[in-house]
Parts: sequence; structure tokens; C-alpha cells
Amino acid sequence: MDDRVLWDRAAGGDEAAFGELFERHAEAVWNHAYRLTGSWSAAEDLTSNTFLTAWRRRADVTLVRDSALPWLYTVAGNAARDEHRGARRRLRLLRKIPDPPVVSDHADAVAERLDGEERLREIVDAVRALPKAQRAVVELCLLGDLSVADAAAALAVAEVTVRAHLSRARARLRTLLEEK
Repeated sequence: MDDRVLWDRAAGGDEAAFGELFERHAEAVWNHAYRLTGSWSAAEDLTSNTFLTAWRRRADVTLVRDSALPWLYTVAGNAARDEHRGARRRLRLLRKIPDPPVVSDHADAVAERLDGEERLREIVDAVRALPKAQRAVVELCLLGDLSVADAAAALAVAEVTVRAHLSRARARLRTLLEEK
């Protein structure tokens, strides 16, 4: 049977005739919808919508040269354009919605604090491993934030001695901390 006969029977309520039309044209409509959208799932949705529209409007449809395919293609194309316009409207709407405020994660803060505490313990252990003179200079200048002149006065040594101890201590600390 040609499409005209099947369509006329479907328009009269014959579900089997419409089912045969579906079987005959579903693959072609899906392929057309896929070419329009580039998406398998969108093509499936459009094919379903096309045949749902065909069932609902089966009594109103005028076939072209006794073939249902041109009309089905037109319905699929219109549905694809409607879906594309709707997607663009949704995207424009989403762009208008402000980003949610960034809320800091308590777990990140705890992890950072624990990492900081672990790093501080490593530094303290490294400072304790320094020779006594270098350790005293590091405690005053690096940990205590004293100037070289103030540390020299506190230790009763020359400033050049403090600078030398500080330089050697930094090099040794760098080596000790890189090893860990």
C-alpha cells in the first residue's frame, strides 16, 4: 500500500496503518533529524515528536505526491528549529542568573592549617638541627624578626658574623627541608 492509502486509514483511526507508516518512515525521519541536530538523542526526541504530531494531526494533513515523508521532514525541521530557539533562550536566561557566592569549604581550611602546622614542625626540627651559633641567629633574625644590627648587639658579636651565620643557616635549612 502507498502512503496515501495508509494515511487515509490512519486518519480514520486505524492504528495499524499508522504503525506501518511509522515503520516505513521512522529511520528516514531519524536520519533527517540527526543531520539537523548532530545529536543521536535529539534525533530520537525529534522523531518521537514528529510522529506524535503526525498522529494528532493525521486528519488535517495534505500529503505531497501521495508521500508522507515530505510532510514528516517539514514537521521534524520545524521541531528542530523550535528546540534550537528554546535552547538559545534558556542559555540567555542562564547567563542572566548571577553566579552563586563562593563559600569557603571548612575542610579546605582545616587541611591547609594541618599542612601549615606540619610544615612548621619540619622547619622547627630543621632549625634545632643547626649548630648553636646559626640557630641563635635564625631564631633572632628569621623567627624573631630582628634586624642584623639588633641581633649582633643581642649576641655581642659583629654584624658581619651575624650575616655569615644567617647565610650558612639559610643554605643548610634549604638543604634539610628539600630532603624532607
